Amino acid sequence: MKNIFKTSYLIILLLVGTNQVIAAEKVELLKTDWSFKGLFGKFDRGSLQRGYQVYTEVCASCHSMKYVSYRNLFEPGGPEFSEDQAKAIAANFEVTDGPNSDGEMFTRSAKLSDKFVMPFANVKAAQAANGGAYPPDMSVLAKARSGGVDYIYSVLLGYENPPSGVILDDGVYYNKYMYGNNIKMSEPLSEGLVEYSDGTIASKEQMAKDVTTFLMWTAEPHLEARHKMGFKAILYLIILTILVYFSMKKIWSRIESEV
Repeated sequence: MKNIFKTSYLIILLLVGTNQVIAAEKVELLKTDWSFKGLFGKFDRGSLQRGYQVYTEVCASCHSMKYVSYRNLFEPGGPEFSEDQAKAIAANFEVTDGPNSDGEMFTRSAKLSDKFVMPFANVKAAQAANGGAYPPDMSVLAKARSGGVDYIYSVLLGYENPPSGVILDDGVYYNKYMYGNNIKMSEPLSEGLVEYSDGTIASKEQMAKDVTTFLMWTAEPHLEARHKMGFKAILYLIILTILVYFSMKKIWSRIESEV
């Protein structure tokens, strides 16, 4: 009998937890006009470059991008900085290399072939600097999170004062769109936080859209090539369908004439 009660209690807890997760997922995410959506979608180059600036000045102190190289910044389909600009960006960072001829490690300026420099030496160092929480790597974040870019955009703009009766622990913040509504990252964006070199006004919405666009590109750098390939495939199938239709029509017309 005791086992039955325990089993029933666990089932109730699971059902309640599941309902809470479903309720959290039902919160309608913020929407915006993404240039890369749809069959003919393309990345906005200006938004990608601004997004890289937001990432560098706001996010890079905590969040890594271990799958992205500095050379990717000037390759087709991405932010398309010039090669000289990409080299200058890389030169601002130092990486540990070696060993040298003396068997010692040394530091040097980053090169285009290097991955983005990590903000922390290891996971434990990252957790120690962030109250025990590990800031996730952002390389593929836009594809790893349910809701994708809409979810990231919403979370960046979803910070609010907690509802009446909700008590948060120290170092925890209320976010309307975060799963569970609790997040350990303080609000990262504020009006005019960065100064865009192209003169774009750095509103919270603009910065959130730009950095999310950049994250979408890092997660799917070949998106434009895939869209082009998809369009060609559809066009090929349409032409093939038309040819098959007229071929079949011609074949059946002969059979009817013989009858």
